[in-house]
Amino acid sequence: MKGNELKPRIGVFGRRNYGKSTLVNFITNQQVSIVSPTAGTTTDAVRKTMEIIGVGPVVWVDTAGVDDCGELGLQRVAASRELLGQTDLALIVVSHNEWGYPEQQLVDACRGAGVPMRCIYTLADQYPPTDSFLGMLHETVGQDPFVFTAKQPSLRAPLLQVVRESLPESAYAVKSLLGDVLRGGDNVVLVTPIDEAAPTGRLILPQVQVIRDVLDCGAVATVCKETELERTLALLREPPRLVVTDSQAFALVDKVVPPSVALTSFSIVLARAKGLFDEYAAGTCAIANLRESDRVLMLESCTHNVTCDDIGRVKLPALLRKFTGKDIRCEAVAGLSRLDRPLTDYALVIQCGGCVASPKQLVSRLSPALQAGIPVSNYGMAIAYMNGIFDRAMQLFSPHQ
Repeated sequence: MKGNELKPRIGVFGRRNYGKSTLVNFITNQQVSIVSPTAGTTTDAVRKTMEIIGVGPVVWVDTAGVDDCGELGLQRVAASRELLGQTDLALIVVSHNEWGYPEQQLVDACRGAGVPMRCIYTLADQYPPTDSFLGMLHETVGQDPFVFTAKQPSLRAPLLQVVRESLPESAYAVKSLLGDVLRGGDNVVLVTPIDEAAPTGRLILPQVQVIRDVLDCGAVATVCKETELERTLALLREPPRLVVTDSQAFALVDKVVPPSVALTSFSIVLARAKGLFDEYAAGTCAIANLRESDRVLMLESCTHNVTCDDIGRVKLPALLRKFTGKDIRCEAVAGLSRLDRPLTDYALVIQCGGCVASPKQLVSRLSPALQAGIPVSNYGMAIAYMNGIFDRAMQLFSPHQ
């Protein structure tokens, strides 16, 4: 259930030939990245998963040097800086007793993005740090650097301890999706349509995650298709505490589930756990203000096989046009792909539930839109709003509930 995108990311950033790849190979105890005296050997980010005791699985990200040059080099630098915003902990590599614009830019970027950072002085056997340089680092960064050389295997344990201490607990702690609204013994009905877009022989990740969370809460999970919902409810001895549905079935499920029973969607449940829930809720009403030929950006965290019933490319755009009565131009971007046009060209951004993304990645992805004053919504909230059941779908999570 926890793919690479959900694991905490520890990024290693710094100049070319400063030992970033050597550091990643050393700490993972594997030949993850190619090490060479040739500057710019690492051209694209290299990722490696490892288990850290007390934290769990993390992803190490070895990045291209931030002092790269030339047209291609500048693209690599831009890619490395983009990765920094999605990082849960940045290790800033310094060496040669040098501190300049590349290092200061990294520190400033971390502070601006709220990314925790630690300075690692590398290649200490070749370029021993001077006391004056270490003192300058403490003054500039506000912390003492960890002095590292791959020739001392005994440094691996203390380096991992530095990582453990620096990585925020919020990056790896498992947060319950429904723990504050469910009690042990509650019955929760989960409506999981099986259509052309459903994966063969299994459920989609949001459904699996919510089912597991219901069980972890000590509640009872009853799973059915939307076509069997009415019969499923009739078989229960008492009404369920909650019904969670795939957002695409909201209209049908709303008609079947009694008003006295709480109703929401998998997408809304996940949005609450991932952050920006209030921003989504506030931005959803912007749907009513869309004008002719406005552009709407559909952001999907995963990449998947597109079908004729695709939610972000077919169903949601059709619903937006029907609801507004206007020719809304919808564009979908999957994964962390770059946009083809400036963000300010869009009147609204609608994000999927983000089942394969970490809160850090979602916040990083959507912050530019929020900073530009562009409203953001969520697939589930948008569908509920256009079906006239937004208040009902959100009521479970009201502070007055």
